[in-house]
Amino acid sequence: MDPETMRGDGGDVYWRRRMSVLVAVLVVVAVVAWACSSGGKGGPEQSSSEAKVSPSVSPAVDPLLAGLRTLAMGTATPSPTPSVRRPSPSPSRVRRAGAPCAEEDLVLSLQGGKDQIYAGGSRPSFIVTLVNTGPVMCRADVGPRAMEIRIMSGQDRIWSTADCVSGAGEDVAELQRGVPYVRTLNWDRKRSSADCRATPPPALPGTYVAMARFGKLRSPKGVFHLR
Repeated sequence: MDPETMRGDGGDVYWRRRMSVLVAVLVVVAVVAWACSSGGKGGPEQSSSEAKVSPSVSPAVDPLLAGLRTLAMGTATPSPTPSVRRPSPSPSRVRRAGAPCAEEDLVLSLQGGKDQIYAGGSRPSFIVTLVNTGPVMCRADVGPRAMEIRIMSGQDRIWSTADCVSGAGEDVAELQRGVPYVRTLNWDRKRSSADCRATPPPALPGTYVAMARFGKLRSPKGVFHLR
Protein backbone atom coordinates (compact mmCIF):
# COMPACT_ATOMS: atom_id res chain seq x y z
CA MET A 1 0.00 0.00 0.00
CA ASP A 2 1.26 3.55 -0.83
CA PRO A 3 2.32 5.33 2.36
CA GLU A 4 0.55 8.40 1.11
CA THR A 5 -2.77 6.61 1.19
CA MET A 6 -2.28 5.81 4.92
CA ARG A 7 -2.42 9.52 5.80
CA GLY A 8 -5.65 11.18 6.83
CA ASP A 9 -8.86 9.30 7.61
CA GLY A 10 -7.84 6.22 5.64
CA GLY A 11 -4.66 5.78 7.71
CA ASP A 12 -6.50 6.20 10.99
CA VAL A 13 -9.00 3.51 10.07
CA TYR A 14 -6.20 1.13 9.10
CA TRP A 15 -4.32 1.51 12.41
CA ARG A 16 -7.52 1.30 14.48
CA ARG A 17 -8.27 -2.05 12.84
CA ARG A 18 -4.75 -3.31 13.53
CA MET A 19 -4.99 -2.27 17.19
CA SER A 20 -8.44 -3.94 17.55
CA VAL A 21 -7.04 -7.26 16.27
CA LEU A 22 -4.05 -7.02 18.62
CA VAL A 23 -6.27 -6.21 21.63
CA ALA A 24 -8.59 -9.15 20.81
CA VAL A 25 -5.63 -11.56 20.67
CA LEU A 26 -4.30 -10.27 24.01
CA VAL A 27 -7.77 -10.64 25.59
CA VAL A 28 -8.05 -14.28 24.44
CA VAL A 29 -4.60 -15.12 25.83
CA ALA A 30 -5.34 -13.39 29.14
CA VAL A 31 -8.72 -15.11 29.58
CA VAL A 32 -7.31 -18.60 28.86
CA ALA A 33 -4.38 -18.05 31.25
CA TRP A 34 -6.70 -16.78 33.98
CA ALA A 35 -9.10 -19.76 33.62
CA CYS A 36 -6.30 -22.35 33.71
CA SER A 37 -4.58 -20.82 36.74
CA SER A 38 -7.66 -20.17 38.94
CA GLY A 39 -10.34 -22.44 37.50
CA GLY A 40 -12.61 -19.46 37.01
CA LYS A 41 -13.08 -18.95 40.79
CA GLY A 42 -12.97 -15.55 42.34
CA GLY A 43 -10.59 -15.16 45.30
CA PRO A 44 -8.90 -12.66 47.53
CA GLU A 45 -6.64 -11.57 44.60
CA GLN A 46 -9.45 -9.82 42.70
CA SER A 47 -8.60 -6.38 41.40
CA SER A 48 -9.70 -3.33 43.30
CA SER A 49 -11.91 -2.28 40.38
CA GLU A 50 -13.95 -5.51 40.72
CA ALA A 51 -14.26 -5.12 44.51
CA LYS A 52 -15.61 -1.56 44.10
CA VAL A 53 -18.44 -2.50 41.71
CA SER A 54 -21.79 -1.88 43.36
CA PRO A 55 -23.95 -5.05 43.62
CA SER A 56 -26.97 -3.09 42.39
CA VAL A 57 -25.27 -2.12 39.11
CA SER A 58 -24.13 -4.87 36.80
CA PRO A 59 -21.22 -3.78 34.60
CA ALA A 60 -21.54 -4.09 30.86
CA VAL A 61 -19.87 -7.22 29.53
CA ASP A 62 -18.69 -7.47 25.97
CA PRO A 63 -20.41 -10.49 24.30
CA LEU A 64 -17.13 -11.63 22.75
CA LEU A 65 -15.35 -11.57 26.12
CA ALA A 66 -18.21 -13.46 27.79
CA GLY A 67 -18.08 -16.20 25.17
CA LEU A 68 -14.29 -16.54 25.40
CA ARG A 69 -14.43 -16.66 29.20
CA THR A 70 -17.10 -19.41 29.17
CA LEU A 71 -15.08 -21.43 26.67
CA ALA A 72 -11.89 -21.10 28.75
CA MET A 73 -13.66 -22.16 31.96
CA GLY A 74 -15.11 -25.21 30.22
CA THR A 75 -11.68 -26.41 29.11
CA ALA A 76 -10.23 -25.94 32.63
CA THR A 77 -12.92 -27.83 34.60
CA PRO A 78 -11.20 -29.76 37.43
CA SER A 79 -11.74 -33.52 37.62
CA PRO A 80 -14.22 -34.62 40.32
CA THR A 81 -12.78 -35.93 43.56
CA PRO A 82 -13.60 -39.65 44.02
CA SER A 83 -15.90 -40.28 46.95
CA VAL A 84 -14.67 -42.53 49.75
CA ARG A 85 -17.18 -45.01 51.18
CA ARG A 86 -16.66 -45.62 54.86
CA PRO A 87 -18.18 -48.66 56.53
CA SER A 88 -21.01 -47.82 58.87
CA PRO A 89 -20.30 -48.84 62.44
CA SER A 90 -22.26 -51.82 63.59
CA PRO A 91 -24.54 -51.05 66.51
CA SER A 92 -23.34 -52.51 69.80
CA ARG A 93 -25.68 -55.02 71.43
CA VAL A 94 -26.92 -53.91 74.83
CA ARG A 95 -27.06 -56.54 77.59
CA ARG A 96 -29.74 -56.07 80.25
CA ALA A 97 -29.13 -57.55 83.70
CA GLY A 98 -31.45 -60.46 84.47
CA ALA A 99 -32.38 -61.13 80.85
CA PRO A 100 -32.09 -64.64 79.35
CA CYS A 101 -28.50 -65.53 78.57
CA ALA A 102 -27.37 -65.26 74.97
CA GLU A 103 -25.72 -68.45 73.76
CA GLU A 104 -22.74 -66.53 72.40
CA ASP A 105 -22.02 -65.37 75.98
CA LEU A 106 -21.95 -68.92 77.43
CA VAL A 107 -19.13 -71.45 77.66
CA LEU A 108 -20.10 -75.09 78.26
CA SER A 109 -17.59 -77.74 79.36
CA LEU A 110 -17.52 -81.31 80.66
CA GLN A 111 -14.79 -83.12 82.53
CA GLY A 112 -14.70 -86.88 83.18
CA GLY A 113 -13.87 -88.60 86.46
CA LYS A 114 -10.37 -89.34 87.63
CA ASP A 115 -10.36 -92.81 86.07
CA GLN A 116 -11.13 -93.22 82.39
CA ILE A 117 -11.47 -96.98 82.84
CA TYR A 118 -14.26 -98.10 85.17
CA ALA A 119 -14.03 -101.74 86.22
CA GLY A 120 -16.43 -103.82 88.25
CA GLY A 121 -19.26 -101.79 89.73
CA SER A 122 -17.50 -98.41 89.76
CA ARG A 123 -19.60 -95.59 88.37
CA PRO A 124 -18.34 -92.97 85.92
CA SER A 125 -18.51 -89.44 87.29
CA PHE A 126 -18.57 -86.13 85.43
CA ILE A 127 -18.46 -82.42 86.18
CA VAL A 128 -20.38 -80.03 83.92
CA THR A 129 -19.83 -76.25 84.07
CA LEU A 130 -21.66 -73.38 82.40
CA VAL A 131 -19.98 -69.94 82.52
CA ASN A 132 -21.44 -66.56 81.60
CA THR A 133 -18.88 -64.38 79.80
CA GLY A 134 -21.31 -61.51 79.15
CA PRO A 135 -21.00 -58.07 80.79
CA VAL A 136 -23.96 -58.51 83.18
CA MET A 137 -25.82 -61.20 85.09
CA CYS A 138 -28.17 -63.33 83.02
CA ARG A 139 -30.60 -66.21 83.63
CA ALA A 140 -30.48 -69.70 82.11
CA ASP A 141 -32.48 -72.89 82.49
CA VAL A 142 -29.99 -75.50 83.71
CA GLY A 143 -32.62 -78.22 84.20
CA PRO A 144 -32.02 -81.79 82.95
CA ARG A 145 -33.81 -81.12 79.66
CA ALA A 146 -32.34 -77.72 78.78
CA MET A 147 -28.78 -78.61 79.84
CA GLU A 148 -28.66 -82.26 78.84
CA ILE A 149 -25.88 -84.72 79.58
CA ARG A 150 -25.88 -87.58 77.12
CA ILE A 151 -23.87 -90.81 76.92
CA MET A 152 -23.42 -92.49 73.55
CA SER A 153 -21.84 -95.68 72.23
CA GLY A 154 -21.23 -95.05 68.56
CA GLN A 155 -24.66 -94.00 67.19
CA ASP A 156 -26.49 -95.72 70.05
CA ARG A 157 -27.99 -93.33 72.59
CA ILE A 158 -27.32 -95.08 75.89
CA TRP A 159 -28.37 -92.60 78.58
CA SER A 160 -29.61 -88.99 78.93
CA THR A 161 -30.66 -86.68 81.74
CA ALA A 162 -33.61 -85.64 79.54
CA ASP A 163 -35.17 -89.12 79.76
CA CYS A 164 -37.98 -89.76 82.22
CA VAL A 165 -37.94 -86.33 83.93
CA SER A 166 -40.69 -85.76 86.45
CA GLY A 167 -42.43 -82.40 86.66
CA ALA A 168 -41.55 -79.36 84.55
CA GLY A 169 -37.87 -80.14 84.72
CA GLU A 170 -36.93 -76.44 84.72
CA ASP A 171 -34.21 -75.04 86.93
CA VAL A 172 -33.53 -71.34 86.24
CA ALA A 173 -30.20 -70.15 87.60
CA GLU A 174 -28.70 -66.65 87.81
CA LEU A 175 -25.30 -66.69 86.16
CA GLN A 176 -23.00 -63.94 87.32
CA ARG A 177 -20.23 -62.91 84.96
CA GLY A 178 -17.29 -65.31 85.28
CA VAL A 179 -18.87 -67.43 88.06
CA PRO A 180 -19.40 -71.00 86.78
CA TYR A 181 -22.54 -72.99 87.39
CA VAL A 182 -21.39 -76.51 88.35
CA ARG A 183 -23.27 -79.79 88.14
CA THR A 184 -21.87 -83.20 89.16
CA LEU A 185 -23.13 -86.48 87.77
CA ASN A 186 -22.64 -90.15 88.73
CA TRP A 187 -23.89 -92.56 86.11
CA ASP A 188 -25.31 -95.84 87.43
CA ARG A 189 -24.16 -97.74 84.30
CA LYS A 190 -27.76 -98.39 83.19
CA ARG A 191 -29.51 -97.43 79.99
CA SER A 192 -32.33 -94.89 79.98
CA SER A 193 -35.35 -94.37 77.77
CA ALA A 194 -38.12 -91.86 77.31
CA ASP A 195 -40.78 -94.43 78.28
CA CYS A 196 -39.33 -94.77 81.82
CA ARG A 197 -38.89 -98.54 81.95
CA ALA A 198 -39.17 -100.02 85.42
CA THR A 199 -36.09 -102.22 85.01
CA PRO A 200 -33.65 -100.54 82.61
CA PRO A 201 -30.97 -102.90 81.25
CA PRO A 202 -27.35 -102.35 82.28
CA ALA A 203 -24.83 -100.96 79.79
CA LEU A 204 -22.41 -103.50 78.35
CA PRO A 205 -18.64 -103.26 78.69
CA GLY A 206 -17.12 -101.08 76.00
CA THR A 207 -16.14 -97.52 75.04
CA TYR A 208 -18.54 -94.67 75.68
CA VAL A 209 -18.64 -90.93 74.99
CA ALA A 210 -20.20 -88.35 77.30
CA MET A 211 -21.20 -84.83 76.15
CA ALA A 212 -23.14 -81.91 77.59
CA ARG A 213 -25.62 -80.03 75.37
CA PHE A 214 -27.22 -76.62 75.88
CA GLY A 215 -29.23 -75.32 72.94
CA LYS A 216 -26.73 -75.21 70.08
CA LEU A 217 -23.76 -75.41 72.44
CA ARG A 218 -21.77 -78.62 72.73
CA SER A 219 -19.11 -79.42 75.30
CA PRO A 220 -15.91 -81.28 74.46
CA LYS A 221 -16.38 -85.05 74.43
CA GLY A 222 -15.35 -87.18 77.37
CA VAL A 223 -14.27 -90.71 76.39
CA PHE A 224 -14.26 -93.51 78.98
CA HIS A 225 -14.40 -97.30 79.13
CA LEU A 226 -16.51 -99.78 81.08
CA ARG A 227 -15.01 -103.07 82.15
